Amino acid sequence: MTGLLIRLFIRHPARTTDQRVREAYGILGGAVGMLCNLLLFAVKLSVGLLTGSIAVSADAVNNLSDAGSSVVALFGAHLAAKPADDRHPFGHGRMEYVAGLVVAVIIIAVGLDFFKGSVGRIFDPCTVRFSWLLFAFAAGSIPVKLWMFFFYRGIARRIDSPVLRATAFDSLSDILTTSVVLLSLWTGTLTSFPVDGIAGVIVAALVIFGGIRVVKDTIDPLLGEIPNPELVTALQAKVLENPDITGIHDLMMHNYGPGRYFATAHAEINSSADPVRMHDSLERTEREVALSMPVVLTLHCDPFEENDPEYKRWRLAAVDAAKRLDGRFHVYDFRISRNAHSLLLRFDLLVPRGCSADPAELRRKFQHELGKNGEKIHVLIRIEHAYV
Repeated sequence: MTGLLIRLFIRHPARTTDQRVREAYGILGGAVGMLCNLLLFAVKLSVGLLTGSIAVSADAVNNLSDAGSSVVALFGAHLAAKPADDRHPFGHGRMEYVAGLVVAVIIIAVGLDFFKGSVGRIFDPCTVRFSWLLFAFAAGSIPVKLWMFFFYRGIARRIDSPVLRATAFDSLSDILTTSVVLLSLWTGTLTSFPVDGIAGVIVAALVIFGGIRVVKDTIDPLLGEIPNPELVTALQAKVLENPDITGIHDLMMHNYGPGRYFATAHAEINSSADPVRMHDSLERTEREVALSMPVVLTLHCDPFEENDPEYKRWRLAAVDAAKRLDGRFHVYDFRISRNAHSLLLRFDLLVPRGCSADPAELRRKFQHELGKNGEKIHVLIRIEHAYV
């Protein structure tokens, strides 16, 4: 069914990096969600009113909020596909995250409202009228929600959409919610215990928990989270395909919506190479990355003395010293210079975030380790942290 809908409503479905295709996927997901959830809302609200069950009514309004969320997702997909302009030079891709946050707020608000109503029903219970026909109508939402879960998950994986991932999770939680409601509807006829109110509290708590989870999933990329390690590894490998580049460091990646990354990095090249040729070589790599990956890359030229024996000797010594001190340390931007009394070694040291090592203490340790080579040295270190 999902494949049929995609073939019917989306042109070139494999081009998931194309913003027009992403918009079409988002609109399809939003439209399907809106229609299905409005249908489920009408059915469950009718069952809730006819039986007098607050749990079923709460579940119905939960579906109504899902329909509203689908409308938000529709607008989010449309706005995210808008091209860059003077005020938003990186595009509008983050609107998908904003839309996901709005979805989360709606979910939490509905959950809190029915939590309050369900608690009141526990202390002031009402008679629930049970009917197998109405029970069957309410139970019919479970296979519908199960299909919606697979539908949303499949599209979310295709276009890497946090909004649709959140909607898929919400569909899955709806199945559990409806199951609890149906159980309470049946057991309410067997006991005077306020099962309906308790079930309503459970439903409301599940809805609130789902909303909080969606908030976390959408706030993280808005704040700026670490990029996918697989994407980082692939980008590094692509850059190092250039034979002129011997290393890469200071890589930073910024996300401006699913499938939209802007990155900068330092590319290590031989200092004796022709600068014009190196400029053209790095630009060629930038173009190749843009054509094969969802990344706009800018490379900074970082020359080093590849053919200087003394430079190579001391650089290797610094790298070995870093490994002895901590296997997670990484040395780059290495420079050497001499004065009348000593050898000056300057380099950047990449350390893990949260590392409590004092810069002065690290400098002392490096001077001690490198001083074992029998020459008077002076070390200057700049501490850096990774952004990927």
